Amino acid sequence: GESQGTVVAGGNGSGNRLDQLSFPQYVFVDRDHSVYVSEWGNHRVMKWVEGAKQGIIVAGGQGKGNGLTQLSYPRGVVVDQLGTV
Repeated sequence: GESQGTVVAGGNGSGNRLDQLSFPQYVFVDRDHSVYVSEWGNHRVMKWVEGAKQGIIVAGGQGKGNGLTQLSYPRGVVVDQLGTV
């Protein structure tokens, strides 16, 4: 195996930009090697495709709440075979 790790998501300090994470909680890796991260601090789930420099918001990201486009302190994250978060 590898003797050194590689940053595949975030790595640019805590924040809400697409190349940052804030209090990441859980990680899920799909069969295409995309990495999904639930973020407690930004109330969102990010997807990072292999080799990406920034992520894509796939759930939440519109502030804390219970609206259709909001999450409230997301914890776990699971993605099915169809890519549904």
